[in-house]
Amino acid sequence: MSKKNDWKKRDGIVYSTSSDFEYSYQSNEESETLPAQQQNLKVSLDKSGRAGKQVTLVSGFVGSASDLDTLTKTIKTKCGVGGSAKDGEILIQGDVRDKVVQILQKEGYKAKRVG
Repeated sequence: MSKKNDWKKRDGIVYSTSSDFEYSYQSNEESETLPAQQQNLKVSLDKSGRAGKQVTLVSGFVGSASDLDTLTKTIKTKCGVGGSAKDGEILIQGDVRDKVVQILQKEGYKAKRVG
């Protein structure tokens, strides 16, 4: 992060009269990743806001963005489809809910199909 844009991350802090005030950032992006056995993932089908196209949505992942990307790549490779990770959720193109649940359970995650 460049020093030039340092002020953009100060949510709501405008000015402090304290001479020894030091703003501390609370970044939730690099949260600790829970072990696979403790993850409760929900696999559902979604097509709202996607021009009628279906996507398999995996939600409930707790962890860092890099671990989420790794899991996304694993699912995409084993299903043979495209997809992405966005806002802590995994989007997989098409209706592959059953296959995704099997892959996640084989990887050691607690996953269940919702809807």
